[in-house]
Formats: sequence, C-alpha cells, structure tokens
Amino acid sequence: MIGILGGTFDPIHYGHLRTALDVQQVLGLEEIRLIPLRDPPHREQPHSTPEQRLEMTRAAAQYEPLFRVDERELQREGKSYSVDTLRSLRAELGPALPLCLLVGTDAFKGFPSWHQPEEILKLAHLVVMQRPGEPHPAIYSEHTLRDPQALRQRPAGSIYYLTATQLQISSTAIRKMVHQGKSPRFLLPESVLAIIERDRLYR
Repeated sequence: MIGILGGTFDPIHYGHLRTALDVQQVLGLEEIRLIPLRDPPHREQPHSTPEQRLEMTRAAAQYEPLFRVDERELQREGKSYSVDTLRSLRAELGPALPLCLLVGTDAFKGFPSWHQPEEILKLAHLVVMQRPGEPHPAIYSEHTLRDPQALRQRPAGSIYYLTATQLQISSTAIRKMVHQGKSPRFLLPESVLAIIERDRLYR
C-alpha cells in the first residue's frame, strides 16, 4: 500500500513532510510518492520553475527513505488532474495494489467539484488528513472506513479520516517572508532553503 501526496511544492516545507510521515506511520505505508504538479487546476500558477520545484522536493525527500519523488506530472502537458495521475500510476503498478491519495480537509470539501471524482474513487482510497477534533465533512459518507487496516483489503474506493500533525506553515507565507527579506529558516529543510537562496527565488 502506498501513499500519494501531490502539490505545487513551491516550496515544499515541514507542513507537507511531517503530515505525510504521520500518515505513513499510522497506516504502515510502504512508501509515500511526492508528486510535484506542473499546472494545478485549483490554484495559482507556481512561482518557480518545474525544475526548481523538482529539485526542492528531492532535496527535502532525501532525509526520509520511505519518501519517493515522482516527476510524472512535470513531464506531462496540460492540467495536473488527480484522475490522470492515478491512471498513470495504475498502469505502472497494476490494478491490485492499494493506493491512498492524501488530501487535506479543505481540499476534500471541494472533492465533488474535482475532475471525475467518482473515477478517482475507483482508482484509489482517499486519506483525509484532519486537525484534532475536526468534524468529518458530510460528503461521500457511504465510503467512510473506521478501521485503517481495511484499506488493505481492496485497492480503492474507501475514505479514511486520519488526525495528523497540523503545522501552521504555508508555501504562500514562506514566499512572502522571502520577498520581504526575512528568513524562513526552521519552516523547511535547510537543503530546500539553500536552493531558494542560491536561485534567489521569490524575491
């Protein structure tokens, strides 16, 4: 069973990394795929190039052997739809392996408006990363599981809510700090900060 975490990662930071590690440890995932997106459909265009974001993601992932950087979305033209990413992964990994698409609560609330949401559920489970005490959104409740081990019983189709560490860090805030001449140190790995400083990103 593997986890999939997509994002612009502009830049990647400890909020992404710590939450992903929480999910891996709770569910016992064999690996987490970090997938930088080329053209995200629901947010603004990235401020740094695909090559820079890929380098930053690799720099961050080097500290955790269960993190694997997957660059398939950066190699594909057009909008980076989750359903296309999952179809590509299924073609590579086969139909039987359980796949867990990691999403935050706010993103999940908009899931019905995603491109082909029903098809996404045919291709993967959804793991919704929640803040402590946060209520479950009242959507797709018929797919909800209470036992995380049940995710291993089939390759896709379930939704599991997982309380994860929520670090109040955002890529937007980091970019703003850098633009203002402030240091984002301790919000992201030093290896990522080194790339930002080397390339004078977000200035």
